[in-house]
Amino acid sequence: MSSPLERVSRLGQSVWIDWLSRDLLSSGGLKRLIAEHAVTGVTTNPTILERAIAAGHGYDRQIADLLAFDLSPREIATELARTDVSEAALQLLPLWQASGGRDGYVSWEVDPAPAWNAGATLAAVRELRELVQLPNLLVKIPATEPGLRALEDATAAGYSINVTLIFSLERYAAVVESYLRGLRRAADAGLDLPSIHSVASFFISRFDSAADALLERERSPFARALRGRLGIASAKLAYRHFQACFSGARWQALRAQGASPQRPLRASISTKHPAYRDVRYVEELIGLQTVTTLPQATLEAFEEHGLVAETLARDVERAALILDDLALAGLDLKRLTDELERDGIAQFARSRDALEARIGAAHEHAKAA
Repeated sequence: MSSPLERVSRLGQSVWIDWLSRDLLSSGGLKRLIAEHAVTGVTTNPTILERAIAAGHGYDRQIADLLAFDLSPREIATELARTDVSEAALQLLPLWQASGGRDGYVSWEVDPAPAWNAGATLAAVRELRELVQLPNLLVKIPATEPGLRALEDATAAGYSINVTLIFSLERYAAVVESYLRGLRRAADAGLDLPSIHSVASFFISRFDSAADALLERERSPFARALRGRLGIASAKLAYRHFQACFSGARWQALRAQGASPQRPLRASISTKHPAYRDVRYVEELIGLQTVTTLPQATLEAFEEHGLVAETLARDVERAALILDDLALAGLDLKRLTDELERDGIAQFARSRDALEARIGAAHEHAKAA
């Protein structure tokens, strides 16, 4: 009997994991996830790497070797990540080949420092592509306004991009438009469109948590009844926009040249509120031509008791009414999403600093030994 995640995969949703470690790669853990849980991709970031380093001794030898070259903590962090990403990409390469480039990706995040500078973000994309010259690398960039320009330019240059930190429907629409413009420029330049892929990462539970905190301050039962509704409703409306944009004459002209749609990716899907079902953000957002990214605990929970049905395209009109109700309840979505974007970039920076601090501490310990 097939597992719940295998059934999700058969419904057209790709299953990626939101964790990576040296132990996962060296123990055969990633290969088991591919074989037994329908996993077809991996995402990583400085937080994931810092936790992996703290969890054991899998990185000790490489850190010691790199310290001998008197590299900075940032340079060491980059090399540690490059090693993990390269090995994961090699293990996923057969999936990438078998799927025609649809799956089998490792998503590696750029340094958050240039998030507000389009040119610097594009340069960071190029740098990571030079470090890992494998076709199944997705470079992850934030969906700031400068990030939109970087997305278009990167796509036009032939790079495959994961656009992250998307919260609002307006920003999602702008991400899609940037991708389509980049594809058109790539086609006009004679680039190979089948080699360009992209996903758009819409954050779900983080969106709900921020909205719930505001709604809980309200005394109105109407406002409180809307808690836990924003993330799923927004994802359903974004999917409707995806279906509209990746059809019709404009898209078909690109599709005829081998272009691939920019698939919606569900990020931040671990349940934060104890009253919510632990797999709700998986169960309620299953749909064709999409990606879900699972932390380990959520993957295990879904395999144990997840319900599988194509849910993403259901109740879309109701989702639109929920957003209307949230506005009536006084929720300022523009302000909320702007704050979440700024906080998300700041959190990326804090994660990078924590990673470098851990490596710096190892450096000091080595010098004192």
